[in-house]
Amino acid sequence: MSESAELDLVWSEKDALLFFLNQVRDAVVQVSAGLTAEQERAAGVPSGTSLLGLVRHLTGAEVLWFQRIFRGEDRTVDLSMAVPADATRDEVVAAYRQACGRSDEIVRACPDLAMLARTANAGEDERVSLRAIVVHMIEETARHAGQADILREQIDGATGL
Repeated sequence: MSESAELDLVWSEKDALLFFLNQVRDAVVQVSAGLTAEQERAAGVPSGTSLLGLVRHLTGAEVLWFQRIFRGEDRTVDLSMAVPADATRDEVVAAYRQACGRSDEIVRACPDLAMLARTANAGEDERVSLRAIVVHMIEETARHAGQADILREQIDGATGL
């Protein structure tokens, strides 16, 4: 399935969910393209959120939900939006793409999206299905893509990226 393909109603559930997840993943990355290092790191709101910080946060969310929670892997997860001073956009985006690729591999390898995660999310009692994790990540990533759009518009007026 190509990334530019239109929704095909005969796709499998996995293909459809991953298509839309990858659409919003790409949106988060694309919205920060073409900016200076200073602009990528600029806090656009009082909480300190920056475009590059959103990508870094989403990298942690991918690792948390797919590797740590669903697979039960012993992984250190950093959900902060703080970007190390020496980290470049290319490095942050590459780490995100790597985490997303691993997440996609996990989804594709799972025989049934109803399979429950090996562990529950911290503070929750129930384990959730892989289906719920993928849908949650679509929601989480789309929410941050919307924030990224607003941050970019504040930086240089660009919209519709």
